[in-house]
Amino acid sequence: MDPATQDPATLEARIVTDLGDLVVAFRPDKAPGHVQNFLRLAREGFYDGLAFHRVVRNFMIQGGCPNTREGSGGTPGTGGPGWRVNAEFNDLPHVRGALSMARSADPNSAGSQFFIVHAAKVTSLDGKYTVFGGLVEGHDVLDAIGAVECTFGGGGERSKPVRRLGIRQVEIRPAKVRTPEPTNGPGGEPDDGGDA
Repeated sequence: MDPATQDPATLEARIVTDLGDLVVAFRPDKAPGHVQNFLRLAREGFYDGLAFHRVVRNFMIQGGCPNTREGSGGTPGTGGPGWRVNAEFNDLPHVRGALSMARSADPNSAGSQFFIVHAAKVTSLDGKYTVFGGLVEGHDVLDAIGAVECTFGGGGERSKPVRRLGIRQVEIRPAKVRTPEPTNGPGGEPDDGGDA
């Protein structure tokens, strides 16, 4: 398999974290630029050795900032790959497990930082951030990361993990055929699809 020429819809990414694996599938039919950007960064090893630097329980977990690499001098949450990706807002909702791209106030400022929704749904993000895939395996790992104790960060938000939540590697591989995982809520209760 040559992942560089394979249809992105037939690929998945295994995000190996300190707490286990998150596996995401892609939606190039909805956000082709974002999917290609993530695949490029993953293939180049950009994400290897970074960390989830922003964790808001019952909202989302965010990673992909190069300033989270051990030894980096930059502020976590402010770095990127050196280029931007234009917004590709679409009709995919920000529901539990949605893979979306973080950005600044400029809609066309996405780079490398991504987030995975931990809440049942966050309709306030719909049409404002680009969903480009979703979690297909590892909901228990999402919950484990979402449950990590956090302190207040520089912006006054209680979202700075008290321990490093490393992203050891992002592996691009052919998508597996699987039975959908249950998407129980963060406390283990079945997800009723209610508001976050």
